[in-house]
Amino acid sequence: MTDLRFADDRAASRYTLHDGDDLVSVLDYRDDGRTIALTRAFTIPTFRGRGYAAVVVERAVDAIEQAGDREILPVCWYVGEWFDAHPERAGLLRARS
Repeated sequence: MTDLRFADDRAASRYTLHDGDDLVSVLDYRDDGRTIALTRAFTIPTFRGRGYAAVVVERAVDAIEQAGDREILPVCWYVGEWFDAHPERAGLLRARS
């Protein structure tokens, strides 16, 4: 994990994480202008077990927080568990209606 590159691929509605030249993990989302639903975290099978999913989720949450104009809906189970492990970030979650 020396040369990690995080990007928001808006055309594909996904955040990407590269380690060097390798795409290692993605986080798909749906953005309705008020809420970003984080729908699926996926790590390429050959790169699993190295913490890449946690990195892509954390960096996505950081980017959403920095933008400051969206709430987060954790649709993906992994993202939900990430928020459970990081209760200090719960203020970013969309309030349940």
